[in-house]
Amino acid sequence: MVQATGSPVRVNARLDSPLSRWLWLVKWLLLIPHLIVLVFLWIAFTVLTVIAFFAILFTGRYPRSMFDFNLGVLRWTWRVVYYGYAALGTDQYPPFSLGPQPHYPATLDIDYPQRLSRGLVLVKWWLLAIPHYIIIGLFLGFSGYVMGPDGPVRYSVTGLITLVVLVAVVGLLFTGRYLPGLYDFALGMNRWVIRVGAYAGLMTDAYPPFRLDQGGAEPAAPGAAAAAIGPAVGTAASPAIGASAAPGASGSGWSAGRIVTAVLGALLIFGGAGAAIGGGSLLWLDQTHRDSAGYLSTGSETFRASGHALRFEPVDIRYEQGTPAFAQTIGEVQVRAESLAPGKPIFVGVGPTADVNRYLAGIATDRVRELGINPGRPTVIAQPGAALEVPPTEQTFWAATATGSGAQTLTWSAPPGQWSFVVMNADGNAPVLAQLSAGATAPLLRGVAVGLLVGGGVAVVLGALLIVLAVRRHPHPPEPSGSPAGPSPQPAEPIEPQRTGT
Repeated sequence: MVQATGSPVRVNARLDSPLSRWLWLVKWLLLIPHLIVLVFLWIAFTVLTVIAFFAILFTGRYPRSMFDFNLGVLRWTWRVVYYGYAALGTDQYPPFSLGPQPHYPATLDIDYPQRLSRGLVLVKWWLLAIPHYIIIGLFLGFSGYVMGPDGPVRYSVTGLITLVVLVAVVGLLFTGRYLPGLYDFALGMNRWVIRVGAYAGLMTDAYPPFRLDQGGAEPAAPGAAAAAIGPAVGTAASPAIGASAAPGASGSGWSAGRIVTAVLGALLIFGGAGAAIGGGSLLWLDQTHRDSAGYLSTGSETFRASGHALRFEPVDIRYEQGTPAFAQTIGEVQVRAESLAPGKPIFVGVGPTADVNRYLAGIATDRVRELGINPGRPTVIAQPGAALEVPPTEQTFWAATATGSGAQTLTWSAPPGQWSFVVMNADGNAPVLAQLSAGATAPLLRGVAVGLLVGGGVAVVLGALLIVLAVRRHPHPPEPSGSPAGPSPQPAEPIEPQRTGT
């Protein structure tokens, strides 16, 4: 008999015994097929949740077929992580199924909500869930970036679930069983994560409790024992409260064909929306960032170099002879520079990277990297060295140059090769203080933008049609246990006994 619980989200598990001491070493390999499938299922989950958001906002209802699909994804995921490194609670390979699979050691049920708050859907998945996000971040681990001397550096913090399971693995290796208490603790953290996931996924309005319900079984609600015993009295086949047949519980009903249709539709919507957003962004860029000369320009940026030159990252241009794809896409390049040091003419040059490296080898320069903690703001990294003896105007390897007082403009059509841009004082002295901007004609940008918009829109429409097709084929959910499926049967008329004889 399944215990009743006051939570609409019921996470249950059973620790198998004995467990293999060595199977955990290869479970990561065995789970690869599941992980590949789950990538696509979670894309579909995300798209259907967005659609459900608007359905709840306007109707107060979560479409039942979408709810069943998303519940199936959560069930599938829970079985995989229970078998894998979030619990290692069973050696039974998880089935490829969205259904409930009640005989598997890890089960999940979420009561289908007949009505959901239309206002709460606007804030519960981000604002109200923030305290829980912080807690489950400690359970699952997190990562980010910090600024280092050479640019952003990635860091990561291992989650508490991983640490607990790691200790359990040591115990399993030497004793063949879970160390006491570790399993209950790991299940409590997983249960917390799943409850928050269901709430943030808009599948319930019941706020997740700040409570670590440890152990494999859901805690019983007050009075559950009496409620569970009561229906059994006088009936031969009364279902247990909280079992899968209880009102509000949801099965799957999704065949393999319908799952593939929904996933394909979600992928089309996901990719099409990205393409349309990218196309719209490019079209906006084309309309708002072109100057009067037809160049798509960046904003002006002030650079200060303590060394003798500002060096930008090399540009590697490769294309087959006769098919100048880069030149067609970028077009003509223009670099504008103006010295901010009074009385000092400015020099802008572009040349082969090998020649630029040879010229500035061992010289104090400043390298400009297009990486920084603020997107779009370049980072200048000083590189110490010796003084420059020969000014740039005396070099002959430059492919294009512009030099003089006031604002200078370098115009260059990009041929194949690896090239480097350099900004210096015309006399080669340090420091360098200049205001710079760059631009390109980008003749194909508008056509690419329109193509992405149209193609993305078509993909979104096709994806929506596929999802509608998958959802409309969903059968009606079964009637709750104990409720008549049709009109009440009429009592049979009494049958007159037949008389025999004369």
